[in-house]
Amino acid sequence: MKLTKMSHACVRLEKDGRTLVLDPGGFSEEDAAAGADAILVTHEHPDHFHEGRLRAALDADPAAELWALRSVAEQLAAAYPGRVHTVGHGDTFTAAGFDVQVHGELHAVIHPDLPRVTNVGYLVDDGLVFHPGDALTVPDHAVETLLVPVQAPWSKISEVIDYVREVAPRRVYDVHDALLTDLARPIYDTHLGNLGGSEHLRLAPGGTADL
Repeated sequence: MKLTKMSHACVRLEKDGRTLVLDPGGFSEEDAAAGADAILVTHEHPDHFHEGRLRAALDADPAAELWALRSVAEQLAAAYPGRVHTVGHGDTFTAAGFDVQVHGELHAVIHPDLPRVTNVGYLVDDGLVFHPGDALTVPDHAVETLLVPVQAPWSKISEVIDYVREVAPRRVYDVHDALLTDLARPIYDTHLGNLGGSEHLRLAPGGTADL
């Protein structure tokens, strides 16, 4: 499997000539979902979900399909009958040849005064990749490659480190990093690399890795 890091929380996965895109939101490239055979969205926040760009990708390829939780799927299902699928915790499905398990239910707490939206994470191909969205969900399955939300308004580095330790993946790649300046990156790299207990790696937008 080939992993391509897009900006912020979006990644593209490719195998056997097919492409799965996760969270092509408004903080990612405008064409992040272009050419996708299947698209997964973790939750409704605009840095993960951009309705216009998803419509463009689905319009461009009548065979492309979308899987998302209800708050996202209901905004698109009527326009794309049979191509938009609602999923929740515990569901399993196959998208563009990738086997996917759904884990989690709620977004991390931003502040007690703000309501929590729903959020799901996607475990791909028997744990080869796990994208948790905006939550520190620990799946009940071994994870080889964890896409860790390294910086967010709802987290601090100690929580991210403890999350990596609990999941205990073979390797970690940073996502959810659009708000992290280049000046701060060495601090996060050092802490996660020294304390997380897993191999900590980082790709620039457009960078790739073979898993």
